[in-house]
Amino acid sequence: MNCLALIVDDNPTNLDVLAALLRREGVTPLLAESPRDLPAALEEVERVDVVFLDLEFPNYDGLELIIDLKQDARLRDAPFVAYTVHVSEQNEARNAGFDSFIGKPLNVERFPDQLSRILNGEMVWEAG
Repeated sequence: MNCLALIVDDNPTNLDVLAALLRREGVTPLLAESPRDLPAALEEVERVDVVFLDLEFPNYDGLELIIDLKQDARLRDAPFVAYTVHVSEQNEARNAGFDSFIGKPLNVERFPDQLSRILNGEMVWEAG
């Protein structure tokens, strides 16, 4: 699989876990610990295949950030996955324009199937 996944999460442990799971599935992760890191993470990228976006950052709201990110031509066609511990925010994520929702902590056994479904254009809405 020759896919690129952008992960935006302010928790380094969450970044590392998701990046490792993506690598196991043959997906190359691009990491950003905050929205401020996005220009550097995307610097040499023409397109991204999937975006995993946390919903809560210091000074940023993922529910608002998605609006700006969807304007970026490199991300426009990628499915956006809300990736958060706040599983009660599924409706808000759907209304904000997310294509899928996966709650933290990730279910390591279910993640390969979830990822495959997302990359095949299916919406996945699971709390964990």
